[in-house]
Amino acid sequence: MSLSRREFLQTLGAAAAAGFALDARTASQASSFYDVPRFGDVSLLHFTDCHAQLLPVHFREPNVNLGVAASANRPPHLVGEALLKHFGIRPGSREAHAFTHLDFAQAAKTYGKLGGFAHLATLVKKLRAERRASLLLDGGDTWQGSATSLWTRGQDMIEAQKLLGVDIMTGHWEFTYGAARVKEVVERDFAGRIEFLAQNVETSDFGDPVFKPYVIRSLGGIPVAVIGQAFPYTPIAHPRRFVADWRFGIEERRLQRTVDEARGKGARVVALLSHNGMDVDLKLASRVTGIDFILGGHTHDGVPEPVVVSNAKGKTLVTNAGSNGKFLAVLDLEVRGGRISGHRYRLLPVFANLLPADPEMARLIEAQRAPYAGRLSEKLAVTETLLYRRGNFNGSFDQLILDALMEVKGAEIAFSPGFRWGTSLLAGEPITYEDVMNQTAVTYPHTAVREMTGAAIKSILEDVCDNLFHPDPYFQQGGDMVRVGAMSYSCNPGARIGARIGDMRLRGRPIEADKTYKVASWAPAGESAPNENAGEPMWDVLSRYLRDRKVVKPGELNLPRLIGVAGNLGIV
Repeated sequence: MSLSRREFLQTLGAAAAAGFALDARTASQASSFYDVPRFGDVSLLHFTDCHAQLLPVHFREPNVNLGVAASANRPPHLVGEALLKHFGIRPGSREAHAFTHLDFAQAAKTYGKLGGFAHLATLVKKLRAERRASLLLDGGDTWQGSATSLWTRGQDMIEAQKLLGVDIMTGHWEFTYGAARVKEVVERDFAGRIEFLAQNVETSDFGDPVFKPYVIRSLGGIPVAVIGQAFPYTPIAHPRRFVADWRFGIEERRLQRTVDEARGKGARVVALLSHNGMDVDLKLASRVTGIDFILGGHTHDGVPEPVVVSNAKGKTLVTNAGSNGKFLAVLDLEVRGGRISGHRYRLLPVFANLLPADPEMARLIEAQRAPYAGRLSEKLAVTETLLYRRGNFNGSFDQLILDALMEVKGAEIAFSPGFRWGTSLLAGEPITYEDVMNQTAVTYPHTAVREMTGAAIKSILEDVCDNLFHPDPYFQQGGDMVRVGAMSYSCNPGARIGARIGDMRLRGRPIEADKTYKVASWAPAGESAPNENAGEPMWDVLSRYLRDRKVVKPGELNLPRLIGVAGNLGIV
């Protein structure tokens, strides 16, 4: 059943009673916030990159998301006021909070948390009940990002996906549980319920497809094809051992053949469910023809409207639906004469204080978390500052990880991966063990300390920076820059590899190319086999640091001095 106006108002009343600051105008608007009029014949609902967050969260969007070359000053590389202006979003509104970092701490107190599968389930049920025919698409990065998902090898999220009614998904971090685990889920849990699609994954020996490349579903009598595109750089971004017998790639030519095959079988709508990252999808859309929509993920970009891309035979609309369960995309299509004649697209923020929790999903979540509740709730410290991760170069939670690495391991310099997942905490909130796991829950979490030359340090920074700022999107991997502790440096994103990183200094003194430095790091992606001598997991290091510290006070982020970014709308 759809959510009525009365239920909305009752929810708002309960939210106000709980202390949320909702003025009369906001309450009036919120009562119809999720009224999305039905349009057309076919609907695709899409979420992506929830990173195993079953409960509502705070997640601060970046104030630095630089675009380079042709990507500069275009979506998704717009932040803050530039994003609001481009998409016509009113400053200070709910949407402004959901899509930007602006006045984050105060806006988070005003509008509350977003996401949570129980609230998402309510919204999904409402929208599906109001539409003739629909599919629910999950763009991946679903089984990773929390303690419970790590400890159950994704099973808590798998159960939630099934109950939510997911029809089709593709993957990325799912593969870090290993090929055998992914196949087990596809063949056992998903059988007859959820299609796992990936046209760009094949066996390393004979090039056989590992997963179905696409499916065609009849929605209200209209054949709709959905093609899956898993993260193409999985064996590079993570230890190769997880998928040692599989080969990944963008696979343009195979994708074109797949599109043509689906069209040949009568598909009137073709959608690509992609985990490429938005810049890659934008280039792909200009080169592969016959795709109507790309429903994208991986780079965590919450983009309110599709970007229209022209190609040799028409146009493709490219979207990206954010992360951490914050958004649900609604794509309504009108099909006339065997082709799409119109569309409506909304990327809806999932405000937990506006959407009642679905009782059945709430019970499932409670049951999945119950065995671990005591461990998760351990209070390690209190933060007196906003803690967040997202941003091209550093975040305050990243800085906390770096500080912990250097102090606990006695290192001069620290490196931490530029992961784009990890929830935010407001000043005054406790830091629990669950919060630590929300930043560190990976299957290769161990720490390491080693002696590195200045030349080797520069080489690592140049390599990671190239993955982020290469002018050709096909050479980008979609993460953020490695976070650096203690060492200062300059960065010119628009330069070529080898010339982006400069002025490297430690305590004010230049880093010497042939001198060695003690460097701590964690989550080594290049490891091809398990290391028996691996250091303790990052979550143990951070937890011990927080227990000793007890209070996290405001501090400065270690950020590079940026060169050549004047006028770039991807930085505030």
